[in-house]
Amino acid sequence: MSESCNTKQEKRSWKEYFRSRDFLKTLIGIVIGGVAGFLYYHYVGCTSGTCAIMSNPYMSVAFGGFFGYFLTNRPCAC
Repeated sequence: MSESCNTKQEKRSWKEYFRSRDFLKTLIGIVIGGVAGFLYYHYVGCTSGTCAIMSNPYMSVAFGGFFGYFLTNRPCAC
């Protein structure tokens, strides 16, 4: 059977959000993703310079950070 995910969230202020566990989880996900992106660039990356994302360390870190953000902020964990 298919279960629907409830994505409705309660309203809270920015101050409450920055002190919440959700913000910490998101921040840790972004940092770990950024570190993983840099490590990928350093050890595996593209040496020819033709790869748009993996030939530049800044793009690698940003890409990894976005990936970490999306992994930690799924709308539902079904």
